[in-house]
Amino acid sequence: MPTTPVIVRFAPSPTGPLHVGSARTALFNYLFAKQMGGKIILRFEDTDRERSNSEFEADILESLKWLELDFDEIYRQSERTAIYREALEKLISAGTAYISKEDINNTNNDKTKRGEVIRLRNPGQRIIFQDLIRGEISFDTTELGDFVIAKSLDEPLYHFAVVVDDWQMGVTHVIRGEDHISNTPRQILIQEALKVLRPIYAHIPLILAPDRSKLSKRHGAVSVTEYRGQGFLPDALLNYLALLGWNPGTDQEIFSRSELIKQFSLDRIQKGGAIFNLEKLNWLNREYLRRVPESIWDDIFPNDWPSALRAKVTPIIRERVSTLTEGHTLIESGEYDYFLAPPIVDKNLLKAPTTLSKTITLLESIPGADFQSQIIKSVLMPYADEAGRAAVLSTMRVVLTGKERSPDPFTLAEILGQAETLARLRKIFHDSQ
Repeated sequence: MPTTPVIVRFAPSPTGPLHVGSARTALFNYLFAKQMGGKIILRFEDTDRERSNSEFEADILESLKWLELDFDEIYRQSERTAIYREALEKLISAGTAYISKEDINNTNNDKTKRGEVIRLRNPGQRIIFQDLIRGEISFDTTELGDFVIAKSLDEPLYHFAVVVDDWQMGVTHVIRGEDHISNTPRQILIQEALKVLRPIYAHIPLILAPDRSKLSKRHGAVSVTEYRGQGFLPDALLNYLALLGWNPGTDQEIFSRSELIKQFSLDRIQKGGAIFNLEKLNWLNREYLRRVPESIWDDIFPNDWPSALRAKVTPIIRERVSTLTEGHTLIESGEYDYFLAPPIVDKNLLKAPTTLSKTITLLESIPGADFQSQIIKSVLMPYADEAGRAAVLSTMRVVLTGKERSPDPFTLAEILGQAETLARLRKIFHDSQ
């Protein structure tokens, strides 16, 4: 255990919706902080005024809330300009940074103009730091030169604002994507210029597409909002993200939040990229759907579905789909409308309508209170084995649903009930005579 309280931060830029890679970074920070009894800070890095967007900030906040990742403090860099200005003035006064007059490119019209920027005076030393995941990392910073840290006293750039924030907020551990490794030397140089403590770094592997390229929209959904809209459950998505780059050291794949907090460790994070496997996410979500209260499925049904019928049909749908949205699509397609009203039966699909007479007699023999799938099966199967399963059971299935493929006829009969089942069978038998 560390001797000082652990403080970590998740620092997204509100320039787009919350990417699943960023959500995993937030999760790893959250798990580490909770395990260590520490604090986690949410900090919006919105110094890029042209690209930052309040709608994206709202999306990030809503996505984190949906994932139930809570934060102890929330900050916006755009509200901390005075703090950065004071730190810049301190460096300029000490001679470790200076104002430079130079040609500046105007991004609006690609023209240059004469202006001022603030550059850090780079001592050109070799920077060495220990990464909790990747071990010792070394950089020769000479090639960086005196790099820009602010456009003006009131316009700090990313590297400078990050260092000041981490220092002011007491951040002890910086857990972030490996794409930030190249940023670390500049940030350490700024730390040393400010004479502040260096946090402990842990750079986690990127999430990659199946072709090992960077995960992007061309591979499908990439934002938390999209997966939420597709009917994934927050706990299933969190569970899956935890396994992207982290190995629990066991065969366990389904974790409660408390189990993740207890078992998570930075030393079990792999160095190589983690492949995003949609099939695995679908499997996990299906497992979670089997564990949630059946009432969560109510929203996939239109209002004209009686609640008792919803409860009976839900187990059938649950076995077929990976997400709630897939279930909703099945209902909306009319796939199960035969539960609401008798179907139109194509008599060409009836393999042996003559078997309906015996089927009706056998079903009539079952007491109403015992009209359940297992009992129905035990009564019908001897006849089906004698006359042919395809003849007896397929004919019964088509009569009840109008389809050649559907849930087994025993389950169908139980859901429809004895009276409705017999009414449908009798009608088709009568019509076929």
